[in-house]
Amino acid sequence: MSGQDQHSRQGRITALVIAGTGLAWIAATVAGELLGWSQRTRAFFDLAALAGFGTAIWMIYGLWRSRRKDKD
Repeated sequence: MSGQDQHSRQGRITALVIAGTGLAWIAATVAGELLGWSQRTRAFFDLAALAGFGTAIWMIYGLWRSRRKDKD
């Protein structure tokens, strides 16, 4: 697989992580409201979403570094 194909694949995976985290966060928020979860349980899902978005930022940084390295 060429470098460009690999970068494109990593970019798509990162986009899926961001979209999946956002959708899961929305679903957890709605479920928490409908099911009357405690604030502690809702905060757990907020922190899980934060971890997912942090992972996505880390993936974006790695992709950016990889592209810079291959450019030189």
